[in-house]
Amino acid sequence: MSLPAWLDLASVTVGGISGALVAKERKLDPIGFIGLSMLCGLGGGLVRDMAMQVGSVYMLDSPYAIPATVAIGLAVFFFGRLFEKVPNLLEWVDIISVGLFALGGTDKAIVHALLPVSAILMGTLTGVGGGMLRDVFLGDVPRIFKPSNYYAICALAGSTVYYALVVWAGFDKSVSSVVLMAVTVGLRRWSLSHDATTPEEHDLTPAIKRAMQRHRK
Repeated sequence: MSLPAWLDLASVTVGGISGALVAKERKLDPIGFIGLSMLCGLGGGLVRDMAMQVGSVYMLDSPYAIPATVAIGLAVFFFGRLFEKVPNLLEWVDIISVGLFALGGTDKAIVHALLPVSAILMGTLTGVGGGMLRDVFLGDVPRIFKPSNYYAICALAGSTVYYALVVWAGFDKSVSSVVLMAVTVGLRRWSLSHDATTPEEHDLTPAIKRAMQRHRK
């Protein structure tokens, strides 16, 4: 059994707000607001549906998805001051959208009986897909490829927990969804409050050579 259809639209809505807020930060024109709203609101689901190639393509089948992202982009463009009143709004909607998309991606993979590693990968890709496309279109290195506070790791952790609870532990999907969101958002907030970041490149070759030389002696 799939999750309620409104969850997909909720993902699109929150993701669209995230993209439009980034457009506001970059001071883009209306097309930029609409474009980033569509990329963040629809990109994750599109990556999931293209990768899985089962079922329908949500953004094309839903009568609300595309119009909603366009409306969100225009709303933030014309009424941007309303969105400035909420502290750290971009940070919150960004990670909430990651959680919602990770939920949708993992659940669709479960419904279509994908292997565990495939289902978790679909959840992770769906969670970060919109943000990755946003960064590419803005000419930036995608955040998931740079040392930073936890982001893709949050989607990975949430997807893994959801799959384990639903498939292996037999938990109700509603309960498992709440746990996924708590893990995803909580891990992100923890990494920010403790300044925990993913590591930079670290070459182990010298250490391995020294260990091998000691072993030979």
